[in-house]
Amino acid sequence: MAKGIQIAIDRGGTFTDVHAIVPGREDDIVLKLLSVDPQNYPDAPTEGIRRVLELALGQTVPRGQPIDVSAVSSIRMGTTVATNALLERKGERSALLITKGFRDLLVIGNQARPDIFDLTVAKPGVLYKKVVEIDERVTLEGFTEDPEKTVIDPSSDPALVVGLSKEVVRVMTKPDLDTVRTIVQGLYDEGFRSLSVCFMHSYTYPGHELAVARIAEEAGMSVSVSSLLQPMIKMVPRGQSATADAYLTPLIKKYLDNFRRGFVGELDDASTTRCDFMQSDGGLVSFRKFSGLRAILSGPAGGVVGYAQTSYDPKSAKPIIGFDMGGTSTDVSRYAGSYEHIFETTTAGIALQTPQLDINTVAAGGGSRLFWSNGLFKVGPESAGAHPGPACYRKGGPLTVTDANLFLGRLVPEYFPQIFGKNEDQPLDIEVTRILFEEMKVEVNSGLPEGTAKLTAEEVALGFLRVANESMCRAIRTLTEARGHDAAHHDLAVFGGAGGQHACSIASALGISRVVLHRFSSILSAYGMALADIVADVQAPLACIFSEANLPQIKATAAELRVKAEAELFDQGLAVNDTRAEYELFLHMHYEGSDTLIMIAQNAGDDNDWAFADKFIERHRQEFGFTMPRDVFVGDVRIRAVGKSSAGASASVAAQEMERVTRKPASATAAQMTKQVYFEGGLGWQHTPVYLLTSLQEGEQVTGPAMIIDNTQTIVIAPNAVATTLTEHVVIDIDVSGQHQKSPTGGPVLDPVQLSVFGHRFMGIAEQMGRTLQKTSVSTNIKERLDFSCALFSEDGKLVANAPHVPVHLGSMQYAVLWQHEHWKGKLKEGDVLVSNHPICGGTHLPDITVITPFFENGKIVFYVASRGHHADIGGISAGSLPPNSTELWQEGAAIESVKLVEAGAFNEEAMREHLLVRPAQYPGCSGARNLSDNLADLRAQTGANQKGINLIGQLVKEYGLDTVLFYMRAIQENAEIAVRRLLKETFVRFNGQPMEATEFMDDGSPIKLKITINGEAGTADFDFSGTGPEVYGSTNAPTSVTYSAIIYVLRCLVKEDIPLNQGCLTPINVIMPQRTILSPSAEAAVVGGNCVTSQRVTDVILRCFDVCAASQGCLNNLTFGKSSRLDAETGKYTPGYGYYETIAGGAGAGPGWHGTDGVHVHMTNTRITDAEIFERRYPCLVREFSLRQGSGGDGAYKGGEGCIRDIEFRQPLSAAILSDRRVHAPYGMRGGKPGAVGVNLFIKKLANGEDRVINLGPKNSIQAAVGDRMVVMTPGGGGWGNATERPVAGHANGETVALKQQTGAAYMRGAGSVAAIQSMQNSN
Repeated sequence: MAKGIQIAIDRGGTFTDVHAIVPGREDDIVLKLLSVDPQNYPDAPTEGIRRVLELALGQTVPRGQPIDVSAVSSIRMGTTVATNALLERKGERSALLITKGFRDLLVIGNQARPDIFDLTVAKPGVLYKKVVEIDERVTLEGFTEDPEKTVIDPSSDPALVVGLSKEVVRVMTKPDLDTVRTIVQGLYDEGFRSLSVCFMHSYTYPGHELAVARIAEEAGMSVSVSSLLQPMIKMVPRGQSATADAYLTPLIKKYLDNFRRGFVGELDDASTTRCDFMQSDGGLVSFRKFSGLRAILSGPAGGVVGYAQTSYDPKSAKPIIGFDMGGTSTDVSRYAGSYEHIFETTTAGIALQTPQLDINTVAAGGGSRLFWSNGLFKVGPESAGAHPGPACYRKGGPLTVTDANLFLGRLVPEYFPQIFGKNEDQPLDIEVTRILFEEMKVEVNSGLPEGTAKLTAEEVALGFLRVANESMCRAIRTLTEARGHDAAHHDLAVFGGAGGQHACSIASALGISRVVLHRFSSILSAYGMALADIVADVQAPLACIFSEANLPQIKATAAELRVKAEAELFDQGLAVNDTRAEYELFLHMHYEGSDTLIMIAQNAGDDNDWAFADKFIERHRQEFGFTMPRDVFVGDVRIRAVGKSSAGASASVAAQEMERVTRKPASATAAQMTKQVYFEGGLGWQHTPVYLLTSLQEGEQVTGPAMIIDNTQTIVIAPNAVATTLTEHVVIDIDVSGQHQKSPTGGPVLDPVQLSVFGHRFMGIAEQMGRTLQKTSVSTNIKERLDFSCALFSEDGKLVANAPHVPVHLGSMQYAVLWQHEHWKGKLKEGDVLVSNHPICGGTHLPDITVITPFFENGKIVFYVASRGHHADIGGISAGSLPPNSTELWQEGAAIESVKLVEAGAFNEEAMREHLLVRPAQYPGCSGARNLSDNLADLRAQTGANQKGINLIGQLVKEYGLDTVLFYMRAIQENAEIAVRRLLKETFVRFNGQPMEATEFMDDGSPIKLKITINGEAGTADFDFSGTGPEVYGSTNAPTSVTYSAIIYVLRCLVKEDIPLNQGCLTPINVIMPQRTILSPSAEAAVVGGNCVTSQRVTDVILRCFDVCAASQGCLNNLTFGKSSRLDAETGKYTPGYGYYETIAGGAGAGPGWHGTDGVHVHMTNTRITDAEIFERRYPCLVREFSLRQGSGGDGAYKGGEGCIRDIEFRQPLSAAILSDRRVHAPYGMRGGKPGAVGVNLFIKKLANGEDRVINLGPKNSIQAAVGDRMVVMTPGGGGWGNATERPVAGHANGETVALKQQTGAAYMRGAGSVAAIQSMQNSN
C-alpha cells in the first residue's frame, strides 16, 4: 500500500483543483471538480482526497463515511471560506469594544468615498452588529513635529510609561474591569459569542486591551485583539482588521471542525498526517493556527508561490510578472527573488492590516461582459458568472471575452467537454456567438461618426479582446512602474484557465519577449501549495531612529522576536529532525516626518548584515527617485520563520530546462487538425495548426500561428512567436520589435477600438504622474492626504485626460495651462518648467500650486502636462495659509503669476525662496512659508511627476507616431463631448424643455443664482449665473475656474458612465458669468474659501437645478492649527514652525432610492483624514471624540446622512482656525424631505477653576488656544429626499450594515494589492 501521499487542494469559487504526489507513481494525480455539487458530495476538498486515495490505492473508498488517511503524509489547502463570507457578508455575528469617543470611528474610516462620481456614495457597511465604548484612554507624550525636539523623561510623572515601540505613553484613564465584566456579560446574554477589541495606541500599550480580552475569554467569548493580530500604528485599519477576524475566524473554525470529521482520527495526529492551510502571505500554517484575517487571499497566494518556484531563475535573476486569468477576474503580481508583501490593504471595503502577497485583481476575465457605450468598447467589470455564463454556454448568457475568443477561433470546441445547455450535454455554441457579434457589429457601426470605416464582426470581437488586454496591461504597468521597474524587463508567467489565450497579446503589448506556462498552469494555485513552506510571522512596533546608539535596542527586539517565531513555528507540530528553520529579519523603515514605510530585509543567511539604513536609502531612491537629508526611522521589526521541510514537492525552473534541451521543429504530422484563427495586425483569418500538448516531445518547437491544447487549457501562439515544449513547461519567445504600426500616409482614420485603447493610455499617463507625485512628495498634505491632481493637455492648453484626483481641480487646472500658454507663446524652450498659483492665472486658491511642463517634438510644443498640489503652508497671516478672516489676497500667502521653476534643466531655488519666503513676509502681520524645505521638496516632486508624464508621452509618440497620437487626443475629447450632449438632450426631455433654476445663499447672505437653458436639438446648454451676489470683503470669493470644476464634476456624475474627463465635457456648455461677483472676483480679492467652501455651494446649486438629490453637507469644514516659523531679520536665521490642515466629513444628501451616507466627504473634495493615532503622534493634541452626529441627517422617505463630531484638545499653546459654511443655511431636502442640521463650531476654553467656557465661533474664525482648550466641530447633516410618510418598508435603516453590491455573476476574491491602493488613492483625495 502506498504511503507518504502528499495532497494539495485549492478550493476556488467555481472549481476545486487537486494535485497529489504518490510515491512510486510516475505521474502526479491532477483533478478538477466542482466546488459546489450537493447532489454528489457535501464538501469538495474531502471528495478530492477520496478520489485521490481511490486512484493511488487502487481500491474503492466509500462516500459518506470517515476516510482513512493513514496513507497520506500531508494535506495542504487553500480555501475561499473566509473570502466568500467577507464578500457576501455572511460572517459571524460579533460586537466591538472601542475607546470612549470613537464608537463610529470604523463607520467613518478614512472619510473618503470609494467612487467620487457616485452620488449615492455607496459604501460597504461595517462587520460588527453592535459597538460598546469602554472608558479607557492613553496617549503619546511629546510630538514628532516639535521643532525643539524635546526629550521626555518617563520617570518625571507616574502616569508615564514606556510602550512596546519605546515611545513614552501617558496613561490617562484605566478601564474599570467590573464595568467591563457587566458589559461583556450583557453581550453574552444577547447571544454574542465573538468579540473584537480595539483601543487607542494599543499597538504600543496593549495592556488595556489584554485585560478586557481576558474577561471576555473567561465569559466564553472568541476574542480578536487588535494589538495581537497586527501591532502596527493606525487605529482604523487595525480596528477593522480585528472586526474582520472576529467576523471570519468562528466560520473558519466551524468549517475546519466539519472538514476534520470527514476523516478517521479527525487529523489530530500531525506525525501521521499533517494538515496545513495557505495564508494570504504565501506561507502555510497548521490548521489549528489558521485564522480568518490571514485567510482572505488563501487561494490566489498558492498561485504566486507556484509561479515563483517554477518560473524564476535565480541565476539570471530576471523578475517575473504573474498573470492569473480566470473566469471572473485576473490577478497580477510580481516576483523578483523574494515575495513582495504589503501590510495595509482595503479588501471588500474593509481596511486590513495584515501581511499579504501583493496580488492585484483586475475585473476582466473570461466571463467579463462586452459593451458598446458612448462610442467606446468596454469590457467588464460585470461578469456573466457561471450561470448563465457566456453566450456560448447555451443558457441565454450575454457576450463575454470567452465568446470573442471562440468566435475568432481561439478556442477549439471539439476538445471541450459537452457539458453545456439546459441538460448539460451539449458542446459550446459557436452559432449563437456569431449571431450576437453580427448584432453587435450593427450596433457599433450605427454609432460611428460619418466617414468612419465600418467594422466587420471579427474586427468588433478582436476590438473587445484588445480593450480587455489593455485594461490588464494597465494594471501590470502600474504594478511595475510604480516600483520603478520597466514591465518589458520581465518574463510573463501565465496561469489560470483563460491565460493561455491572451498570453502572447499581453506580452507583446508590454514589450515582454518571453512567456512561461507550467504544465500545471491551470491548477497552479494547488501546485503552489505543494511547493510552499510552513511559516510563523511575528512583528513588534519600534519607533526610533536607526542609529549606532539605538542599534542594541533594535537587535534586542529582533532577538526576542526570533525566539517567539521559533516557538510558534515548532508549536505547529513540525518534526524537529526533519525541518530546517530559516529566519528572515525585516525592518519597516521610513524617513522622519513621513508615513511611507518600506520593508527592508536583511541579506539572507547573514546575521551580521545591519546596513539597513543604506539599503533603505537606496531602495527609496530606486522607488521614489530621490533621497532626503533626514533621519531614517524604524517603525516595526519583523521576523519570518520559515520551516523548510524535506517532504515538500521539488520544482524545476523553465530557464534551466531551456539550457539543457536540444531544440528542433515539431513534426508537421504532430498537428491534430488545422483551423481558421483570426489574428490582429491586419493578418485576419489564418490557417492555424492545433497541437495536443501531450503529443509534443521535449525540445520540439511550434512556430506561430498555432495553438497548443490539453485537457484544461488553450494556448494561442501568435504569428510573431515560437513555443518550445519542455518536460515541465511551455516557453513562448516573442519577437516584440515593430509591434505598433505608424499611420499610413494620408493620415490616421478613426478606429473605435484604437480610441478605446488610447483612452486607457492617456488616463494611464495622468495616473502614473499622480503615483509619482504621491511617492516623491514629502508633505503630509500631498503624500498622505493626497490633495493633488495631475493631467495631460493639448498643445493649445485644453484638457485631454485628468486622473480622478481632487474634483475641485477637474476643470480648473485647464485654465491655468491656457493662461500660461498664451503668456509664454513662442518663448518656452525644452527643459523649461513653469510654476503659478495666482487666481487670475487660472488658480483656485493660493495653497494650490500648479507646475506646468511643455512636451516638445521637433522644436514645437505638442502637449503640456501639469500637476497641482495643495501646499500645507505658503505664508500669510495664519498657519496653514487658510485664514478664515482674510479680506485681501496678500493675507493668504505667496501669490505667483508665472515663474520659470526650471530653466534649461536647472531648478530655480532662489526664485522660489524669494516668492515663498521673502515676499509674503513683507506684508503687515504676515509670515513667509512656515516650512520652506517641504515646499521646495514638493515642487521638485511635482517637477518629477511632470517629467514622468513627458517620458510616457514620448513613449506613446514613439510607438504610434505623433500624427496618430494627436489625432486620438482630439478624438477622445470629441468622445466626451458626445456623451455630455446626449445627457443634455435627455435632460431637455425630462424637463419638457423648460429652463431649470435655483438659488442658494452663503452663510453671509450672498446669493448664488443659476439658470440652465438647454438647446434640446444641439445638446448644448447655457449656465447663466446672472443675479449672483457681488464679491465679498472676505475669503469666500471663488475664481471663475472653480465654477468650471463644479460644472464638469456634476456633468460627469449625471452621465453615470466612465467617460473621459477632458475639455470635451465643457465644449457644449456656455457659461454666462457677470464680472466682479463672488464667482468672478477681482485680482486683489481674498479667495482662500472659494476653493474649499464656495465650490461646494456652487455644486449644490447645479444639482438643485437638475433635481437629482438633496443637498449634502455643502462644506469642507477646514480646520488648521500650528505655530509660525521665525525669520530673524538681523541674522537671517530661520526657525521652522509647523502647521496642520484637515477637512472633516459630514452627511451626504439622500436621493430617489438611497439614504444619504453618514460621515463621508462629498462632491468637491475627497481627502482622507489623518488616522487618530498618527495625529496624536505628530501633533500636541488629543482627539477627545470623532463620531457621528446623531439626528443631524434630514428626515424623509430616504434619510440624509449624519454629520460628524470632532473634538480636539490642544496640549500646547498654538493658533487654530476654522473655515466653514452651512452654519446658517441648512442643507436643503428635496421632494418633501427635511433639511439636514446646520453645522456648529465651538471653542471650549478651560478656565482657571476647571470649568469650561463654551463659545460659538460661527462659520469662520480663528483662536489662540492655551493648554487644555478644545475646538469642537459639528459638521452638517445631509438633506432628506421625499416625504417621511412615504418611506419604503424595505429601505435600509441609515448606517445599517449591508452586503457588498456584487456585480452580476459569482462572488470572487479581489486581491487588493498596491495597484488597488493606487486606484483607491486616485478616488480619495
